Amino acid sequence: MATINDNYLKLKAGYLFPEIARRVSAFSEANPEASIIKLGIGDVTEPLPAACCEAMKQAVEEMSDRATFKGYGPEQGYLWLREKIATQDFQARGCDIDASEIFISDGSKCDTGNILDIFGHDNTIAVTDPVYPVYVDTNVMAGNTGSAQDGGTYEGLVYLPISADNDFTAALPQQKVDLIYLCFPNNPTGAVATRDYLKTWVDYARANDAIIFFDAAYEAFITDPDIPHSIYEIEGARDCAIEFRSFSKNAGFTGTRCALTVVPKSLKAKANDGSTVDLWPLWNRRQSTKFNGVSYVVQRGAEAVYSDAGQAQVKQLISFYLENARIIREKLTAAGFTVYGGVNAPYIWLKTPDNLSSWDFFDKLLHNCHVVGTPGAGFGAAGEGYFRISAFNSRANVDDAMRRITEKFKA
Repeated sequence: MATINDNYLKLKAGYLFPEIARRVSAFSEANPEASIIKLGIGDVTEPLPAACCEAMKQAVEEMSDRATFKGYGPEQGYLWLREKIATQDFQARGCDIDASEIFISDGSKCDTGNILDIFGHDNTIAVTDPVYPVYVDTNVMAGNTGSAQDGGTYEGLVYLPISADNDFTAALPQQKVDLIYLCFPNNPTGAVATRDYLKTWVDYARANDAIIFFDAAYEAFITDPDIPHSIYEIEGARDCAIEFRSFSKNAGFTGTRCALTVVPKSLKAKANDGSTVDLWPLWNRRQSTKFNGVSYVVQRGAEAVYSDAGQAQVKQLISFYLENARIIREKLTAAGFTVYGGVNAPYIWLKTPDNLSSWDFFDKLLHNCHVVGTPGAGFGAAGEGYFRISAFNSRANVDDAMRRITEKFKA
């Protein structure tokens, strides 16, 4: 009989979002008349920018003509898209990033897991707690952890607690670590990182020969000019950081699928024999072997984000969701909730009322208000007693959800 990868058996009962879907499905079947508003997962609701749609329509027309048809594209992504990303997203902010260091992919979620392919199993890995579950679960699947412990953590990972006491920004680890996951604006807490704070991490990583995995999927929501959008705005980050970005949240590509990963050519790590190895060729080989690239049509749509019209339309989308976040934050605060995030970020992180557990509050919100959010405990042990609400929805749904919640939970 064939054997399995036993690491999958270490995973806890279920990935957070499928468990949410299971509970919502069970409630819907029992209460078919209930109108459920979902403010849980970070899926967008507004249409793609018109500039992106027009570009993709034109690309489809090209695919219907032998003279302009495109087959396999470069695994790293078309140069015309990578050049626009390098120029407008990085070089315009003073980041020394070249188009050759950018890899186009079908999702930053995929990339933050796949990046482990080029790293060994003996690295000491640090994650914040709470944290985006993909970081932890993909390390479990890869065999980089021990078994799950009673408190919801895994043996072999270094957890860095974040809470209101430290403004949801983790302190440097007390021990030497090799791989560090950072996400700003943060999912799930909505916290942002100052330039000085990121500098402390870059300095730590360089001093300890560590690599930072910097998830900047929500950078477009930063409106404060003093908050960095990229880890590469920090001096020295080219030598210690890989950055992940996505078109999902800024341009609504959650179902269209396009993202990017930046691997600087100056980035190095060690082989088992102690020799120093460049990481760029390893990631390039990994992608060339396991990935056939993002479709030409989708990349043309992503390219349109950088047009004048695309930039204006993306700005409108971001402003729309940030206004949703403001409404949620202010309505919940007025109702007596202790609320964090929702500024420079699309997520609101709140303290559950009446000492309810995260999942108990989830059930109460679902059953009493017919509103779905995300239990903080699903993001890690330190997320217990907190709850995440997403600003990704229509204005009508956000207004209705806040009315329902504030009527049931008045201060």
